[in-house]
This record gives sequence, structure tokens and C-alpha cells, in this order.
Amino acid sequence: MGAREVGLPDVVGGVGLPDQVTIWEVGPRDGLQNESVSVPVDVKLEFLDRLADAGVSVVEATSFVHPKWVPQLADAEELLARLDRRDGVDYPVLVPNERGLDRALAARVGHVAIFASATDSFARRNLNRALDEQFAMFEPVVARAKAEGLKVRGYVSMCFGDPWEGSVSRGQVAAVGKRLLDMGCDQLSLGDTIGVATPGQVTALLGEFGSVERIAVHFHDTYGQALANTYAALVAGVRTVDSSAGGLGGCPYAESATGNLATEDLVWMLDGLGIAHGVDLDKLCDTSAWMAGRLGRPSPSRVLNALRG
Repeated sequence: MGAREVGLPDVVGGVGLPDQVTIWEVGPRDGLQNESVSVPVDVKLEFLDRLADAGVSVVEATSFVHPKWVPQLADAEELLARLDRRDGVDYPVLVPNERGLDRALAARVGHVAIFASATDSFARRNLNRALDEQFAMFEPVVARAKAEGLKVRGYVSMCFGDPWEGSVSRGQVAAVGKRLLDMGCDQLSLGDTIGVATPGQVTALLGEFGSVERIAVHFHDTYGQALANTYAALVAGVRTVDSSAGGLGGCPYAESATGNLATEDLVWMLDGLGIAHGVDLDKLCDTSAWMAGRLGRPSPSRVLNALRG
């Protein structure tokens, strides 16, 4: 089937859903850092421009993790120096520690994110810290960032399952998340890193936090549950959803993982529910199809393949 013009689903709203949702686009950072080869900075810059043109208001641009660990994003300084930062578009960057924050401040970044773990096993493997020790690393980063007037997001990984520990206690996840919020994080993104969550688990975990005003969700689609889990989060009151254009990004901890929730799939669902988000689906599909061509492989996005396949 050849490409056809993007249509729109019939709009039928649901009970308890928000009028508007913020889409937090992670493709340029979380997606491209998982590529086996580095994408040229010119391609990254065009990707960021295309996403802004499509109406995405939050685009996680890059990471200041040491190039030894994430060589795909070693060009972070050059990228940010050349980036056309659009009015009305937020470009957060990931910082692992104070050195990363130093680099972000030098690059005139206004929004940073830290990356914590809900489990001891992943904290030790990803951060070289025990579960409780990770907070000592984050505290000075958050304090300095806030003192400099930056917004800070806290990611929590392995919120629903861990490949080494199995099921993860909801109380433990909530305890980690609340410590990050108390530390000064403006927002908390709860990640289903290996994609094992189901909607009931999502509802139950969000219930541990009481208010979800500062909670976002980040789902992987390993078992095909990302959209169902997102819907459950929206009903529970969440108003920010992470996703990746074209479904970029894999999960190194689960075989055959399809990676992040595709932004096109999220937009199609939100359009069908009558929830405003500001993204032009046609331009987004063009962008993701273009990036798939640059990467030399098809996108896993169901909506992109249905509309451009």
C-alpha cells in the first residue's frame, strides 16, 4: 500500500480524562542513545527542527552523560550550540552528576533531568551506587540546578519490574519517587523500563503517590501494553506522557523489546479521545518516516506504518 494522506479518528471522549496532555518527546535523547552507531549532528539538528515544526512543545534534546558510556551523544555541546531553540519549545537534557550539570549550565540549558532507579540491582549496574547511595549523588545536582533557576525532572526506572529482581514493590517505587520530589524535582517520570506493566499495576502505583499533579509516565511497549497503560494513567490524573517519535529506542534488558511508546500511536489515541496536545500528526509522521530512512530500518510505530506503509 502506498502512502496516503493522514486522516483522523472519530472523536469519542472518555470519563475522567483530561482536556489536554503534554507530550514529552524523548526520541532525540532516549531513542538515539540506543543506536548502534552515532547519528551525525546535522541529522540530529534536523530531527529536532522537524519535531518543533510538528508542534511538539517538549523535546528532550540530548544527554551530558560521559561519552565513554553513551558515545552516541558525545556531540551534546555542539548540538546545543547549533540548535535553533524555538520560542515555546522546551529542550531538557539529561545530567547524571555535577559534572554533567556543569556542562549543561555552560550550554545555557534551562531544564535538566536526573535518572534514578527504583531498585538496588539497577542502581548498582547503571549508577554504580546502592539504592540509597544514589540520592547523595543527586542532591547537589538538584540543589545547584534549582539555585541557578533551572527546572528539574526526576526519572525513576524499573518501576514495574526489574530483570534481576523481578516484581518491584509499589511502596519502594513511591519512596524513591517521593525522595526525589522532596529533594526539589519539579516533575517525576515513572518508567516501565522493561515494558512489563499492565493497566491495573499503573493505577495501583499512581495511587501510592496520592496527588499525581507532578507525575509523568514513561512506558515501553515490549508486551504491547504501552497505550493501555497510558490510558490508565490518564484516567488516574496524569497529564504528561513520555513518547518517542517513530518508537525510537530499545530496551537492552528484555529480548525483542520494541522500545518506547511511539509518539504517533499516542497522538492517534489522544485525537480519538478529543484530548488536546498540539502535535500535527501528518508532520510528525513525515518526521518519523524521514528518520527511519536515515537509520536505514522501518519504524515499529503502528500508526506510522498504517498511514505511511
